[in-house]
Amino acid sequence: MPASITIKNLAYATPDGHRLFDGLDLSFTRQRTGLIGRNGVGKSTLLQLILGEHAPASGAIATSGTLGILRQTAHVDDATVADLLCITPDLARLARLEAGTGTLEDAANADWTLPDRMAAATSQIGLADITPQRPLSSLSGGQRTRLAMAALILARPDFILLDEPTNNLDADGRAALSRFLANWRGGAIIVSHDRSLLTQMDSIVELTAISATTYGGNWHHYAERKAIELAARQHDLATADRELAQIDRKRQVQTERNDRKSSVGARLAKRGGAPRILLGARKNNAENTSAENARLAGKQRQEATSKLEAARSQVEIMTPLSVTLTPTNLPGSKTVITCAQLSGGPDPDTPIINELSFSLIGPERVAITGQNGVGKSTLLRLLTGQLTPNSGSATIHCRFALLDQVASVLDPRQSIRDNFRALNPEDDENACRAALARFSFRADAALQIVDTLSGGELLRAALAATIGGGTPPQLLILDEPTNHLDLTAIEAVESGLRGYDGALVIVSHDRTFLENIGIDREIALTGW
Repeated sequence: MPASITIKNLAYATPDGHRLFDGLDLSFTRQRTGLIGRNGVGKSTLLQLILGEHAPASGAIATSGTLGILRQTAHVDDATVADLLCITPDLARLARLEAGTGTLEDAANADWTLPDRMAAATSQIGLADITPQRPLSSLSGGQRTRLAMAALILARPDFILLDEPTNNLDADGRAALSRFLANWRGGAIIVSHDRSLLTQMDSIVELTAISATTYGGNWHHYAERKAIELAARQHDLATADRELAQIDRKRQVQTERNDRKSSVGARLAKRGGAPRILLGARKNNAENTSAENARLAGKQRQEATSKLEAARSQVEIMTPLSVTLTPTNLPGSKTVITCAQLSGGPDPDTPIINELSFSLIGPERVAITGQNGVGKSTLLRLLTGQLTPNSGSATIHCRFALLDQVASVLDPRQSIRDNFRALNPEDDENACRAALARFSFRADAALQIVDTLSGGELLRAALAATIGGGTPPQLLILDEPTNHLDLTAIEAVESGLRGYDGALVIVSHDRTFLENIGIDREIALTGW
């Protein structure tokens, strides 16, 4: 039987009672499927349900074939590479046989192809020189993710489930993941917000709070379909708006007609040109007709208004954020950063950055790139004065703001509104509310406590508070801003940065993100 996963009428709620799925129907076949949706909608939970780690409230999940999982994080403790690859007992068995201490059971169960298969698997993911005995604690998060791919290659399950596999991966790691998926011949469900990775998919499933929709094709096909859907929703909105306007015009015409009839009747009564009983009948008939028309018109208007509100909400849900910002007035010839023979790092005895020199002039957009561990975040800390250089110098010559992955520029105990006012003291309350609204924090949404925000909301709030005010910084420095953000949040951040006319220095492995915000050049760190 071909490998497949079938979900029928699935219902599930979290332990605190939040319902994630209700009547969910989905099927996955032997192809690569990208599972997308906003953070908190239940993507990782769905993988856990498929694996049997959670029990549904109702409905059923049927799987045909074996399953493998690549999780967002791997347990380290005292584990070794062999532990992560799930081959420790097998290697020990071979070692006993080679030493002459093995048993008949060892001989019967020995897999003499394992060393060669392990070498092939680790070579495929770009870690050919790694040894089975190496402690996982000595490896980066990206290297552990790549080893988890090797474990799947060795296990050869029928279906693999990958949960945000590009988190913590540098460019080499992402290339290894791309090769891994290109060579995979089984079924795959990949939870991801990485648009480059999603272009490799055979289909996209979008999970929402109320349903799941399957789009045949990869990310580009999905984006085209969503654009068509948005155009259709905008057409529905325009139609509903016209219908409401027509109803209002008809009501106005009818009101004016009734007023004219009333005026004629009043003049006739005043002149005495018609019997009193006839005038009374006409008046009653006119009043009854007017009341009935008003009732029907009111019902029509209520229906048209409901249709308009529904159409508008759909457009607002599907329309990407578009932000207009106050100009930074950064001169094109102004020197923004000078970095001369800069060396340093967290440990003064082992500097990570060595004799680095560069400058940034005007509103340039510069990406700091390189493999994990070469010192990209360290460079940002040296530039902003959080670390003292061992030698050389780094100077920023204008107003700047640093946004790290946890948005530490914000006070987590305060509201979004209070953080904005603290960072933009020259802006009054009206300016504050207008700026926050541009980043979709309207009315009470601006009063949310920062500590309660999702990852996407947190970064959007940090952008609003730093570059959304009346005097935005002329330089914005960002450290891996798209990590752990969903697609909606990433597109919102891209929109905010596209509207920013100051200088940018950004650390990111997300090539699509860098292209979309218009990077001018890269500074590639090598670590030596």
